[in-house]
Amino acid sequence: MILPWQAIHSIPFGFVGALLMLFSFFVKEEQRYNSRWLFGGGLFLFLFSLAALQYRLEEQKVYPDFPREEHYFVGTLLDIPETKPRSIACHVKTRFPVKKRVILYLQQTDEARSLVPGDELLFRATMQPFQNFGNPDDFDYVRFMRIKGFSGSAYVPGTAWHKTGRQHLSLSILSQRCRAVMLDFYRSFQLDPDAHAFITAVTLGYKAYLSDDLQEAFRASGTAHVLAVSGLHVGIIYMIINFLFSFLGRRGRRYAIRQFLVIIALWCYAMIAGMSAPVIRAAFMLTIYCLGQAWNRAGFTYNTLAGAAFFLLLLRPFSLIDLSFQMSFMAVFAILFFQPKIGRLYLPKGRVSRYLWDLSTVSLSAQLGVFPLVLYHFGSFPTYFFIANLCVVPLLSLAIYAAIPLIAISLLPVLHLPLFTGLEVFFQQLLGRLIELLLQVVYITEMLPYAQLTNKYLSFPQLLLLLLFVYSIARFLVSRFSRPLLVALSATLLFLITSIHGQLTRPLPSLVIFNHPSESEFGFYANNRRHYVDLPANGLLPHPGKSILLLSDGMLERFHTEEPFPLDVLILSRNGNFDIEQLLHLFVPEMIVLDSSFPRFTANRLQHECDKRGVKLHDVSLHGAYIVAF
Repeated sequence: MILPWQAIHSIPFGFVGALLMLFSFFVKEEQRYNSRWLFGGGLFLFLFSLAALQYRLEEQKVYPDFPREEHYFVGTLLDIPETKPRSIACHVKTRFPVKKRVILYLQQTDEARSLVPGDELLFRATMQPFQNFGNPDDFDYVRFMRIKGFSGSAYVPGTAWHKTGRQHLSLSILSQRCRAVMLDFYRSFQLDPDAHAFITAVTLGYKAYLSDDLQEAFRASGTAHVLAVSGLHVGIIYMIINFLFSFLGRRGRRYAIRQFLVIIALWCYAMIAGMSAPVIRAAFMLTIYCLGQAWNRAGFTYNTLAGAAFFLLLLRPFSLIDLSFQMSFMAVFAILFFQPKIGRLYLPKGRVSRYLWDLSTVSLSAQLGVFPLVLYHFGSFPTYFFIANLCVVPLLSLAIYAAIPLIAISLLPVLHLPLFTGLEVFFQQLLGRLIELLLQVVYITEMLPYAQLTNKYLSFPQLLLLLLFVYSIARFLVSRFSRPLLVALSATLLFLITSIHGQLTRPLPSLVIFNHPSESEFGFYANNRRHYVDLPANGLLPHPGKSILLLSDGMLERFHTEEPFPLDVLILSRNGNFDIEQLLHLFVPEMIVLDSSFPRFTANRLQHECDKRGVKLHDVSLHGAYIVAF
């Protein structure tokens, strides 16, 4: 493989780091303590070089260097096909002519619905790299897909692909097949659609069945973390597995065997849950914890967290900019930092009160750590997260506890006796009622007044300053030393300065022609929000300094003028039958803008006519939204 030049530039840092580490072994005995920085600095440079090299190699893997024309591809289906309204989405890893991970949208046919992970496909397509719409408030879809490891996508009609008959098997494909079997099995529970979607999401990590309304309700209530199989869910599974092996005792060799059996069971569950990144993270950290327990060591510390992050980033460098990675590790770090401090404030005596107190402190600690990240990425924060989690997390635990015996009774033929059939019906109804109650709590929390603070985005410096303030003020409240208080006050001052600077340098309101495929969409953009107003289909648009004309009707033969009317921007909309020659007899525009309602062949024709006459044209569908600042 040819290394990109950015990767080659990182190699000297690794070479220097290796020399520093080697040199540290030749330092005289009496000078080793004062020269200990040599090994530490060398190790830092070496690991930095290794991380940079791995990151650039990962970037090269996802670079969309596809053939420009329609081409034949051979690839392997990696995941469970997901049914969309008009197609079936398949994650495929191509082997020829390039090795890339892509998303294929297959025409809905019986053959497409019968695909299973591991099937080899031969298909003909024009592969397209991912593109953003270019709107000022749009989600960075290209970056998101790059983090996930995908390079492009294509729509493939039913006549342009077929199965080769060969199948490929790997650990991840085997995991997806196990999950597909469990998804089919879950249908026997006869739950209503929302309950079925919920239980598949929280136990198998499969969220394709979740409706948009249900996901939004969880986000608004501050319980969205429940829907993603992560440390919370794997922790519940760990407690169940640990209880099942509790007969092996709590000390000695049998206790070490117990921990190894728990590790094996955890990774079997990770296989069934699809080996997603959050599941692997949680299983990896619990594995380190179990190994620590087996050797009578503290298994859940900052070092455990740092070690898990190091090895995961070594394997998948893009995880560093993955939101789920940031949120999960920040939450665990916050629990390790805040929970012991908050837990000492009150020592309950009863078992129930102790459980509720521990649940409260863990939830509060996690939210203290992640709320700056939530504001930075989403600009919103659920105000009732504390109350919602106190209700939802115990109900989630009970639902998983009810699902385990239901799965066991349904899977084991030896238990298909009248007594166990009654138990199966009991646990089935219990599971349905628990999920129904949990969803009611979520929906009620979402409907409460002021359930969410919105439009509160932080800049990256503000994110760092807010994190510094939160951890410093917590340190001061525990230690009572003055230095953490000074750091917290300094962070607060700098945060206020950056906020004032952001207010003074806020972008001016703008008139925006948004890129909305096959539709005309105009509006004003201010304070990071869209504002829609009624605009004339044909006429001048309001702007204090520019002349902007919107035309939706191309029938201009009845209009005549002695001199063309000068315009700053001429917007053509709604697929009017426009003729550039005719328009230039009536107007002299500095810029012609085509909104996204035009079919591709019409937009290409207008672009060609403008190029011949030397007129500037901005095609919103190709170049993103057109913005005119006030």
